[in-house]
Amino acid sequence: MNMRNALVPTLAALMVCAPLTAARADRDPTPDERGRIESVLKTAGYVSWGDMEWDDDRWEIDDARDAAGKKFDLKLDDALTITQTEPDD
Repeated sequence: MNMRNALVPTLAALMVCAPLTAARADRDPTPDERGRIESVLKTAGYVSWGDMEWDDDRWEIDDARDAAGKKFDLKLDDALTITQTEPDD
C-alpha cells in the first residue's frame, strides 16, 4: 500500500469524527446532570441561575444569584465541585 492509499482512509475518518468531537465539546446537561448541578448550586447558597453548558472539560453556569442577589458566573469540574467564581456585573 503506498502512502496516498493509506492517507485517504485516515483523512476520511478524521473528517467524519471531527464534527462529532465538536458537537460533544459544548452541550447542555442531561436532565440527570442538571438535577445534580442544581443540587450543588443550592447547597452552595445560590437561589437561581441561567444557562448551563459543558465546555472546555467543565460545567459553566451563567448568572448564578446568591441569596443577597449578587450575580456570578461559575465553573464546576466533572466531579461537580465549584472551581471558579467570577462576579458578573
